[in-house]
This record gives sequence, structure tokens and C-alpha cells, in this order.
Amino acid sequence: MQHESYLNRRQQLETYFDRTAAHAWEQLTSDAPVSKIRQTVRAGRAEMFDVLLSWLPENLEGKQILDAGCGTGAFSIACARRGAQVVGIDLSPSLIKLASERCPVEIKDNIEFQAGDMLGADRGRFDYVVCVDSLIHYQAADMINAIGRLQSNTKGDARMLFTFAPRTPALMLMKAAGKLFPRNDRSPAIEPIKETHLRSLVAKNLTCGSKVVKTQRVNTPFYKSQGMELYCP
Repeated sequence: MQHESYLNRRQQLETYFDRTAAHAWEQLTSDAPVSKIRQTVRAGRAEMFDVLLSWLPENLEGKQILDAGCGTGAFSIACARRGAQVVGIDLSPSLIKLASERCPVEIKDNIEFQAGDMLGADRGRFDYVVCVDSLIHYQAADMINAIGRLQSNTKGDARMLFTFAPRTPALMLMKAAGKLFPRNDRSPAIEPIKETHLRSLVAKNLTCGSKVVKTQRVNTPFYKSQGMELYCP
């Protein structure tokens, strides 16, 4: 069951990414000129993509991947290039349309892009579930509930790769400063969480045997994120 807090935030995110900031995200995830602040965000996201991709096999032939919150499809495309069959889902129909347009012809048969809630209908079983910056806007309880729901889409001995906003003094200062921006210029608030708290939630709430395999932090001036890999027995 999805909590009311999750549903409310999901609606905010859909409005933001599908209407308010669709063009901005189209630019951010391309080679288009952007502000210096957005350049650091772009660089940070690219570094995090490289981290998560380094945790996946170079050869993904025969593997199924769910890219939950795929945005403009960059990670899905990278996985498909390694031979994986990918389902990429995102709340924003505008971003899904862009992802489909950007998908190279030679791998179109390897990817199915869908608009919808990542916690919606059962989409089958996957060897890997990936959430790149798609959980960072949810409160801790909703975040761990989402991870658990997505874990139910995995096969035995699968892996989940996701990012979270690490609760650090620098990030909390950035979050406070963001409240000074005009309301129309604000993105949906992130929900930082301490790594120790997240590990505790994983141990207490997920399937018996689930454990953290890897974690790595990325820091640029305006992008601070931490990747985590879970083993899902």
C-alpha cells in the first residue's frame, strides 16, 4: 500500500518534471549550454552514472533491468548498449517521449519506455533494478517502502542500485539556501538521510538476507549524492 505522503509527493514530482521543468531537464541531459550551477549538476550526475555502471557487468546479454525513474533514458540506453533488455519507467510522459526519441535505432528493440508510477503494476522480474535520483525526494519511510516494493520485482540473487541524498552539513546548508529561491524556480525538495539510518532501515524492513554490497559518494558543488548497491536474495 502506498502512503499518502508518497502519493502527494509523487503528484508534485509529476507536475514538476512533466510541466514546470521538462525543458530544463531536456537541456541538462544534453550537450546544450547551461549555467555554471547546472554544469556542476551535469558533471555530478555523469560521475554517478559512471559509478553505477561500473557496478554492472560489461556484458549484460540475457539480463533484464528495470530503470525506475528513468528520466530522459540515459542509463537505460547505456545498459541496452551492453546487451540488456531494459524497461525504463518515469512519471513524466514528456521525459519518456524524449527518452524514446533519443534512443538509438540499433537498440530500440532492447528498451521499452513507459510513462507511469515506478511502484505501479507488476512489470515482471528483473536481474537488476536501478533508481538514479528517483528516490531522493521521498521521506525515509516512503523511500524504504519504495525500495521494498521494487525489490519484489527482482529475481533471486538480484541486485538493486539506487542513489540517495546523504545527510551532511554541506547538503543541509544547500537545502536551506534553496528555500531562498523564488518559489517558481525551486525544484521539489530532496530528503537527505544519514547512511547509518538507511542501513538500519534496510536491515529492519527488507527481505531477510538483503544487505548493502557497495556504496560510494559523489560530490560536486551543486550535486551531492551517494550510490548504494543491495543484494536481494
